[in-house]
Amino acid sequence: MLEKKHQKIVPVTTFIRGMVMYFGIVILLMLGVLFMGITGYHFLAHLSWLDSLLNASMILGGMGPVNALTNTSAKVFASAYALFSGLAFIVIMGIFFAPIMHRMLHTFHMDERDLKQ
Repeated sequence: MLEKKHQKIVPVTTFIRGMVMYFGIVILLMLGVLFMGITGYHFLAHLSWLDSLLNASMILGGMGPVNALTNTSAKVFASAYALFSGLAFIVIMGIFFAPIMHRMLHTFHMDERDLKQ
């Protein structure tokens, strides 16, 4: 989907199709990270599935946990998951914005003769 340095910019419809593909990858990655948090909270903190979803979603979104954790394994998991999900969020947003930034920078580096072709 991404053009090489001396190639013409792809049409908008092709770009949007590629963005839909990247969006699908981002959704799958977010669901995978969320699933890891849900299962960890459910089995280590002994929370219900719904409370596990809430806690994992809040951590992934950067808001912090909702339920108080009582055992050591749950606290260690929550700490590791918070660090991991913060990094995962940055990586996932990088994946999402990469084609947009590439297209923008590609447009800036095109010569006028390249734009006329």
